[in-house]
Amino acid sequence: MGRKAGTLFINPKRFGSLHKPCMKEMAMLLNCMAANHSDMEACARQKELLNACMDSQSKKNRKSWGSINYQLQRFNRGRK
Repeated sequence: MGRKAGTLFINPKRFGSLHKPCMKEMAMLLNCMAANHSDMEACARQKELLNACMDSQSKKNRKSWGSINYQLQRFNRGRK
C-alpha cells in the first residue's frame, strides 16, 4: 500500500487553486438557474458566456504534458 521510499511526489490537490478558467461564468450560470428554478431559457445569456469560455479553453490550443507526477518520475528515471 503506500509509496516507495525515495520517489518524487507532488500532491496535485495543492496546486489545484492556481488557475480555474471559466469559474466566474459557471458561478453566474448556477446562480441564474437557482434564481429561475432551473429555467434554461431565462439563463440563455449566461449559458452562451460559459460555452464561449469553455471553447476558448479547448485542449487543441495547448500541448498536453501529462500529470506533474508522471513528469517527475520520468526525470527521476534518467538520473539513476
